Amino acid sequence: MTTITQERADAVASALSPGSAPPARARHSAPSWAWIGLVPFAAYVVLFLAVPTILSIGSGFFAKDGSFTWTNVAALGDPLVLNTFANSAGVSLLTAFVGALVGALVCYAMLGLNPEGVVRRTVDAAAGVLAQFGGVMLAFVFIATIGIQGVVKVFLQESLGIDIFANGTWLYELPGLILPYIYFQVPLMVITFMPALAALKPQWSEANLALGGTRSSFWLRIGIPVLSPSFLASLLLLFANAFSSYATAAALASQGSQIVPLQIRAALTSETVLGRENLAGALALGMIVVVGIVMALYSLIQRRAARWQA
Repeated sequence: MTTITQERADAVASALSPGSAPPARARHSAPSWAWIGLVPFAAYVVLFLAVPTILSIGSGFFAKDGSFTWTNVAALGDPLVLNTFANSAGVSLLTAFVGALVGALVCYAMLGLNPEGVVRRTVDAAAGVLAQFGGVMLAFVFIATIGIQGVVKVFLQESLGIDIFANGTWLYELPGLILPYIYFQVPLMVITFMPALAALKPQWSEANLALGGTRSSFWLRIGIPVLSPSFLASLLLLFANAFSSYATAAALASQGSQIVPLQIRAALTSETVLGRENLAGALALGMIVVVGIVMALYSLIQRRAARWQA
């Protein structure tokens, strides 16, 4: 009897000790209401992302009278449509590469600055603002600067005799999209690539020097291989960002449909394609496929880059 009583006392003492597991009833936590904070974001995603995506995909498979048709989707193989997709891809690739290279150089220059210093904070703040500076505002900046009557254009022509539009007003055509796109691609690259560059451990450089290496050997054998996944992921993000941009191109190129977003606008508003409004849904479907593939690759590469960043 004494042994049994002692065993029960030991069990009670063990259950009440600070390091012991809580009783079974205590393990049931109260219901959490933290998920309520996701409701506004979930509503935003559904209304402005999910619903438009479903409507655009669905409308591409239906005619104006509501009957099912493959005509709209088959139009994606039209040479004019393919040329428009090629234009969008070309501008996106070019601006993504230039933005990635320039942005990476800016990040490298910032690497030696004090993270809490005035210069570093100023560049970070400017990158955050300029990456979102687009649309009609950005188009107006370039029109007022290098447009037909822009300040820089008039100065170059009157003071130096240089006419930047001697071969045509390229600013309002497809080549005119390159500079505005690079304008917001560079700060976006700074935002996305700087954390990866800052995550390089000083111990790696010290170990490289201790083994007889040089600064160039560190970047060739350690820095560049380690940063390559993050750089490629940022490059893909910049491509998707340029490929899906609309407002800046719509404000600059008021005539023509040189890229896919402008061709979607033409399908919805132009009198020349009256009755083929659902063609816009097929074009949007093509854009969704391209951007979806790019973002899937971005996710895979970013997952690989996160292994060493963790």
